[in-house]
This record gives sequence, C-alpha cells and structure tokens, in this order.
Amino acid sequence: MAGIIDGKAIAAKIKEGLMSEVERFKRERNITPGLSVILVGDNPASRIYVKNKGRACEEVGIRSTQHTLPAQTTRKELLDLISALNGDPSVHAILVQLPLPSRLDTHEVLEAISPEKDVDGFHPYNVGRLVCGRPAFIPCTPKGIMRLIDSTGVTLSGQEAVVLGRSNVVGKPTAFMLLQRDVTVTVCHSKTRGLPEKILSADIVVAAIGRPEFVKGKWIKPGAIVIDVGINRTERGLAGDVEFGAAKERASYITPVPGGVGPMTIAMLLSNTVEAAKRAENFL
Repeated sequence: MAGIIDGKAIAAKIKEGLMSEVERFKRERNITPGLSVILVGDNPASRIYVKNKGRACEEVGIRSTQHTLPAQTTRKELLDLISALNGDPSVHAILVQLPLPSRLDTHEVLEAISPEKDVDGFHPYNVGRLVCGRPAFIPCTPKGIMRLIDSTGVTLSGQEAVVLGRSNVVGKPTAFMLLQRDVTVTVCHSKTRGLPEKILSADIVVAAIGRPEFVKGKWIKPGAIVIDVGINRTERGLAGDVEFGAAKERASYITPVPGGVGPMTIAMLLSNTVEAAKRAENFL
C-alpha cells in the first residue's frame, strides 16, 4: 500500500516559510513583493485559477494586482500592458493566465515578458537556462513535482523515470529536471508504442496526459513513485490520469487528485515571485 504524498500539507509548510521571508523583506527593506496577473477574456476556469492565486498571495503577504481585459483586446493593447509592467519597479513578477483567445499569439505574448519577471518560467531565456542546467525561473508545476518527489526521501540518482506527456508546461521541463538529478528519463506521448511495458519498467512515473485514469494500476512497477498531474472532471467527480485505487496497491508513494500536485503549483508560483523580488532588490 502506497504512502500518500500530501501536496496540500507540503504546500502549507512552504507558504509558512515564504510568509516569514516576505515579513523580513518588508521589515528590512520596506518593500512588498508584487505579482501582476493578466487575464484576457472570460474563461470560467481561468477566472477561478486567478482568484485562487490572488488569495494565496494575500496569505503570504505578496501584493497581487489583477488586470482583467476583454476578449476583444488587441495584440497591441496586451503587449503595451506587458511593456508597462516590465518597466514598473513595484512589479517584481508577471503572469499571463493561459489559455489566451486563439487570435492572440501565445508565444509572442509570453516572450514579451521580461525574463527577470517571468515567474511561470515560460520565456525562451528561462527555458534555455533550464535545458543547460542553469535554471533561473522553473515552471511552477514541474518545480512542485520535484519537491513532491524529494519529500519521499528516495535517492534519485540512477533511477528510471517515465514522463507521460511532452508539453512545454509540464512534460519537457520535468524531464530536464529529472535528467539533472541523474535520472534516466523516457518521455512518452500519444504516439508511443508499448506504453504499458515502458511504464512498468519505471521507478518514477509522472503522468500529465489529461486523460482520466489512463494509466492503469497494473502498469505500475511495484515500489514505484507515482506523481499524477491530471485533473479531469468525470461523472464521479475529479479524477487524475492514474487509476488511483489500483495504483496505490503497487506504488511506494503516490499523489492524490485533488490534493497532490495542484497545491504545489500555486506554492511554487509564490516561491518564484518572492525570489524575483529578492533578485530585483538585491536581497539575497
């Protein structure tokens, strides 16, 4: 029976530490770390995510400002706003909530954010540094995934991992971070052949494919660590990408859905924001 990796509890401890850092920052420099979030359009899920991020900022003392723009916002208007925030010294971090309306070029928008304020870690500069093993800002979900894996106390060097999903947001960054820890990584996706056998060989499984209970319990190697990134709405409620009930009988550690990776993603956003403020103000 697997040990449950409690992402909610781990995130709470991280936020406690950040609260102390922010308080010391304010006390010694009279500066409050500032995060600006840009939301374009009225996507209901995005509105909820932005609201949750704002609430989390308040909990640790980060000043969060939200810029809600109509769906018909032009490319120039959005880029002008980002440029203004790049030049505002009170704004240490910028986040553009995705997805954007389809007529806007997501790559262009993300590349407009100053790398020093790119707390999502999506700017090509930050991606390149991650690939080279010299990370600046690491994408929040992969950073949270690594903290969850480390919480097990398992030595990673020499382990075999399968990352299921090749997105720029989760799959690829997670694979690079595992490689930097001397893990042998196989990145799988919808075109991968013999997927059950590949997963069955893995000491670590990171599932981020967006298909409810796609990874069957019998595919899990006995004693493996399973990190389930999926959040899928089903008739029975929220479900991950892994068949949790069967997988936990074989794994040594497993994350639940909800309460696993999700809380860590927000905690890492807060961590990156505080780090951005410290770097900007030379408070190291």
